Amino acid sequence: MTKIGGIIRQDASADARLAAIVDSSYDAIIGKDLNSIITDWNQAAERVFGYSAEEAIGQSILMLIPDHMQNEESEIIARIRGGERIPSFETTRRRKDGSLVAVSLTISPIKNSAGDIVGASKIARDITAAKESERRIRLLMREVNHRVKNQFAVILSMVRETSKRSTDPVEFEQMIRSRIMALSRSHDLLVTSEWAGASLFDLIQEHLKPFGHEERISLSGPLLTLQSNAVQNLGMAFHELGTNSAKYGALAAEGGRVEITWKVEAGPEAQRRFHLLWHETSGATASEAGRNAADRKGFSDRKGFADRKGFGTVVLQRVAPQSLSGSSSLERAPGSVKWELDAPLEAIVVPQLGAEDETDFSL
Repeated sequence: MTKIGGIIRQDASADARLAAIVDSSYDAIIGKDLNSIITDWNQAAERVFGYSAEEAIGQSILMLIPDHMQNEESEIIARIRGGERIPSFETTRRRKDGSLVAVSLTISPIKNSAGDIVGASKIARDITAAKESERRIRLLMREVNHRVKNQFAVILSMVRETSKRSTDPVEFEQMIRSRIMALSRSHDLLVTSEWAGASLFDLIQEHLKPFGHEERISLSGPLLTLQSNAVQNLGMAFHELGTNSAKYGALAAEGGRVEITWKVEAGPEAQRRFHLLWHETSGATASEAGRNAADRKGFSDRKGFADRKGFGTVVLQRVAPQSLSGSSSLERAPGSVKWELDAPLEAIVVPQLGAEDETDFSL
């Protein structure tokens, strides 16, 4: 500021500082006259819209507005002529390459030294990232809503099917609690990955960990990242298999073993298919001791698989394979249980994330 005869005037250095502030702003700052002709254009405007100052100044601001939205400009100019400052609003503008960009605009009148309105200043902030974040949140909320409703349906089915097969309230409560906890373990894996899926190895490990005897369990197969639907349905299957094994099978017998193997094969018409085998073996003595109990409380409630089926059998023979567009078989013999699942790979893995390097694990 310079003081001359009692009058304070803004000097050239202040104008230069103001110009530097405008030019270094992260937001696009554009000046235009009342005929919508661009008069000022900072570096951020070039970055956001793709036009250099030389290309933009002297052109109509309409070159930035999509054809179907050009009535916005006439409304803006009418409000500016009336001296109105237009608060921030979100809209869409067009870049030099023709692509569209979401922006937040704030528009204010420009006055000359006499106080007359001669144009408008426009501040445009690129909100593409914010819009993408909002879109992702909406998608995630829809996914969460869908998953929650699906979980409710599964839990209701569990309650209904388990109640049909249990006359003891204490046993019923224990079974329902363990099955809901199994769903929770699958859910936790999905939440940890932000619903991007979970590895098959992690899923098996998580569901068999409560039963102990890790040294008797072996896993072998390619590294696969499962879709959320496969995580839930395979998780239920592993829980039922693990529970049965811990009560009546290999994990309840000295020397018993559980081998879980999976592979990816070429099916008909070059379709890739997922094949999984659960095979548990136990000593003959343990098998005999547990057979009657298993017939009563395990996969079969009475005489065998052909009679009234337990909830575990329903999961293994119907729920899991049907949910994965596949098929399964369940075989039980003295000292042995085999469950095989065959399904299209596309119903199992997250697209393009299935690796086929054979890997051996031990829990």
